[in-house]
Amino acid sequence: MPAYAGTARSFGFAGRSASTATHAAHDRYRVHAAAIDRSFVCKPWVRPLKAPAEHFSKFLFDVSAALVLVLGLSPALLVVALLVWRSGGSPIFGSRRIGAKGQAFTCWKFRTMVPDAEARLAQLLATDPEARAEWNRGFKLKKDPRITPIGRVLRTTSLDEVPQLINVLKGEMSLVGPRPILPEEAPRYGTVFHDYVRCRPGITGPWQVNGRNDADYGSRMRLTRDYARNWRFITDCRILLRTAVIVFRRSGAY
Repeated sequence: MPAYAGTARSFGFAGRSASTATHAAHDRYRVHAAAIDRSFVCKPWVRPLKAPAEHFSKFLFDVSAALVLVLGLSPALLVVALLVWRSGGSPIFGSRRIGAKGQAFTCWKFRTMVPDAEARLAQLLATDPEARAEWNRGFKLKKDPRITPIGRVLRTTSLDEVPQLINVLKGEMSLVGPRPILPEEAPRYGTVFHDYVRCRPGITGPWQVNGRNDADYGSRMRLTRDYARNWRFITDCRILLRTAVIVFRRSGAY
């Protein structure tokens, strides 16, 4: 069977602890991505396609722009952090996501939910079939009861994503790229998962300028695949400009 035919569909985590299963999943993601890369490199008549994450010009632009933004926005970010802190709990929230080459990292955001968000989500999904079906479709809830009033403002303006500039400075994310996915989302990507891990996840990206949260899973995967296989620096510039318009209009944000 070709290396690229295997995907992260089944990891056999039954009976393991959540922590062990998560670490095992990350290891398998890395093996999967590496195996696919070798399957192309080992064939002398095939010239490997350079991954977006391997372009130094993209990395240099990301770090330079992120540094300028962090320095320029620091006073405003401190005000936002204070407002979030007053709503209860830490102003910064980190969640584990899958990044380039299948490596897991902590993706930072301003906290937009109540401190006991996970417990509330579990209770909601257990008692509300419609919410459970909506969550299973895209890991999103349009009317999420866990979101705080200040959190809703941050989400509709996309200000909750600004702390990810730190991820960009650390080389874990890019200004533009596929949306960072949760470990449990990886099996849904099928063979497109290989295209995903060839990129650093982006603060903004093709899905944000093509429907944002209204885009279905099929559209997200198609956009991820096309971005990874056809990346150009001018593509990132266009997405950044379109993102500014989308954020101003607050289209598809919740």
